[in-house]
Amino acid sequence: MDKEAGQGFVAAYLKRSREELSDRSRRAGLILKNCTLCPRACNIDRTAGERGFCKTGDRPVVSSFNAHFGEEAPLVGTSGSGTIFFTHCNLGCLFCQNWTISHLGEGKELSCERLADMMVELQDTCGCHNINFVTPTHQVPMILRAVEIAVEGGLHIPLVYNCGGYESLETLKLLDGVIDIYMPDFKYADPEAALKYSKAKDYPETAKAAIREMHRQVGDLVMDQRGIAQRGLLVRHLVLPEGRAGTEEVVRFLAEEISPDTYTNIMAQYYPCYRASGHPPLDRRITHEEYRRALKAARDAGLRRLD
Repeated sequence: MDKEAGQGFVAAYLKRSREELSDRSRRAGLILKNCTLCPRACNIDRTAGERGFCKTGDRPVVSSFNAHFGEEAPLVGTSGSGTIFFTHCNLGCLFCQNWTISHLGEGKELSCERLADMMVELQDTCGCHNINFVTPTHQVPMILRAVEIAVEGGLHIPLVYNCGGYESLETLKLLDGVIDIYMPDFKYADPEAALKYSKAKDYPETAKAAIREMHRQVGDLVMDQRGIAQRGLLVRHLVLPEGRAGTEEVVRFLAEEISPDTYTNIMAQYYPCYRASGHPPLDRRITHEEYRRALKAARDAGLRRLD
């Protein structure tokens, strides 16, 4: 536990036995042989060198790791969030702000042992409050194996699953009792927008089911006396030009079907990246009025914890 944190917090994965962590890792690894880790269900053998939508095999691929101070305040605290940026992605967002990592594959393949070392280094050397797995969905088996190793090296801070919201329930259930903080995007409420912009027509219903499961596992966001997150759900929603993200339905769902106390970041930082310039209205930033309307929709829906 963070030496300054109170109330007897113990990270979820430390409540699992070594045998259980090992079993989760083993079961996740088996999925790679006929991959259904994410809703795309490519059904290819990643252990035999086959590559599906995510272009990833059976070893971790990482772009960078560092103490990050640009995340939400409950994650950053005073010492930063220990982010590990995984390469590639199971979504195909044409406006991706990390497109060199997610689309072009900027990063390096490494061992699970090295990934575990990164976690412990972020905790012990950098003093980070948590380990923040960025774009982890397609690398869950490798993450689970690395966590198993890192525990032996003294890892004890919360784990954050920072994802795009396009998740398989089967995979999320393997993470139950391992992940402390879920931080999914909820990108779209409209299937046609999801298809056009992220190649995932089933995204809206898939994300809703995933967020329900995440909330079932960890509940609303809980923070310590310093305001640093320990456990729970934090949802991000990026406002798009002309309401293309379907903000009103997104916030209604969170308030009515998850919890009015869902910690929600209504994000204003959209800007055209990657291929967005060829897809109006995504070829421009949002206006002040568009963002104001999004915030009003969230408040009117009944959300009480807006970042």
